[in-house]
Amino acid sequence: MAFNLSLAQGVFLGFCISLSSTAIVLRVLQDQNNITSPHGRNALGILIFQDIVVVPMMLLTPLLAGVGGNIGVELLWLGGKMALVVLILFLLSKYFLPSLLDQVAKSKSRELFVLTTVLICFSIAGLTYTLGLSLALGAFLAGLLLSDSEYSHQATGDILPFREVFTSFFFVSIGMLLDLNFLFQHWYLVLPLAIAVSLLKWLAASLAAAALKYPLRTAMLNGFALFQVGEFAFVLAGIGQLHGLMDETLSQYFLSISILSMAATSFVMNYSSSWVDGILDRYIPKSFQDTVGKEGIEPSIKASLQDHIIIIGYGLNGTNLALAAKTSGIPYVIVDTNAESVKKNKALGEPIVYGDATDAHILEHLKVYQARVAVVAISDSQATRRIVASIRSICKTVFVVVRTRWVRDIDELLRLGADEVIPEEFETSIEIFTRVLNRYLVPEDEIQSFTDSFRAENYEMLRPMTSRKVQLNTTLNVPELRITCLRVTKDVPELTGKTLLESKVRQLFDINVMAIQRNHKLISHMTADTLIERDDLLYLIGKPSSISRFDKHLKATH
Repeated sequence: MAFNLSLAQGVFLGFCISLSSTAIVLRVLQDQNNITSPHGRNALGILIFQDIVVVPMMLLTPLLAGVGGNIGVELLWLGGKMALVVLILFLLSKYFLPSLLDQVAKSKSRELFVLTTVLICFSIAGLTYTLGLSLALGAFLAGLLLSDSEYSHQATGDILPFREVFTSFFFVSIGMLLDLNFLFQHWYLVLPLAIAVSLLKWLAASLAAAALKYPLRTAMLNGFALFQVGEFAFVLAGIGQLHGLMDETLSQYFLSISILSMAATSFVMNYSSSWVDGILDRYIPKSFQDTVGKEGIEPSIKASLQDHIIIIGYGLNGTNLALAAKTSGIPYVIVDTNAESVKKNKALGEPIVYGDATDAHILEHLKVYQARVAVVAISDSQATRRIVASIRSICKTVFVVVRTRWVRDIDELLRLGADEVIPEEFETSIEIFTRVLNRYLVPEDEIQSFTDSFRAENYEMLRPMTSRKVQLNTTLNVPELRITCLRVTKDVPELTGKTLLESKVRQLFDINVMAIQRNHKLISHMTADTLIERDDLLYLIGKPSSISRFDKHLKATH
């Protein structure tokens, strides 16, 4: 209204500016491995809600523009059309689409499946457009319809390449709508407006996260993730232009502001953690950063905090550690930033408190100076570094164990004061080769000795992060044996109906029959008189080459 716009135009611009970019933010969060971090989960939830709320915004846009007569009648008419679309889609999903997709799947033609999926999407979009609703609404409803199908995963896999192409076309077309001459001529107004819009959205998104009881750091990171104007805003703006809520000049201002904010997203999100840390350290009083609830830590929990474990983060790793501590009778306390999880687990009797462990005040409440071990098991790498530094600023004696995703983080965490750093990618590789060695029948004690040696030498090597090759002192005795099972699927004259002694399996093929499964019954006691019959499942041990030769013999035509 300060720019002489009508109330309807102001509300419509509010609709457009409130939307953030799912495509850009999701990609940056994935690149930063922050999807599972508290601010990543929160930002993703808000983005999904924004994508859904675009639908009522699209439906309300004609009413804001004053299209039609009585607003009550228009709302009823709009509701009637939506009800008709929903009814048609319900009937399609219930009676038509399942059988259609079944028949297409049975054809085993991937091309036909892709074409059918695309046809369904365009048909539903065309239906909504014919009824006076938007194409984008139809596309959205088509996605919901297909997602409910048992073939949704296959459809998603086939459509993903199209998504990348269409998304590229979409952003290119938006860029082509921007008048660069207009941007250069009005930069003195566009730039301050872009900054103002970004700051306003940052504040709104930060307050939204704070209202959900996230810590101040998480709330501010959430704001930096959602400060830009999103791609759905352009779709909405197109509808607004169609109904006269935006003229060409206002549209160019909106496009300029939106594109500038989207262009800045990757840069801002890459530096947001260091910016937030700097703001918290320099400008926010520690008392204001106190994120423990008003009741603080329950007296019963606080009384037991002596020689205890502090578990920071109550995900899968934290849950398993808490279970092990409980089973072993070791006192422990959990701190987490997920208010819902804290409430749920506190009701179950867990010694858990809500708080942000990057704050030294929280660590003091948890009596970190009296703890024996502190385990940092969260997925936010920046927060992990701050937590380790905070712990060491208070206490030098507690043993700090840190879980991290990447080997590259080890040096920095050790420098900050961690005693042990467990990189997930390294431990995953150990689990993989352990299972591989099991398949090669390497003795369990040798596997354990090998993994112990591998861990010891590699962790020593990882600390300075040098390029030295690992020289393991352990040798492995890999037996040339294989355990497998083969089914006797046909009559083999010299085998079926014969005893083990008569069939001469050991003499002819150099393999041993350890057990036979027949009619869901396992025969494990093998004697020379044990019969081999058709459809028996034979459990065999021998050299891979011998088992392969016997398998060919079973499959040969006799």
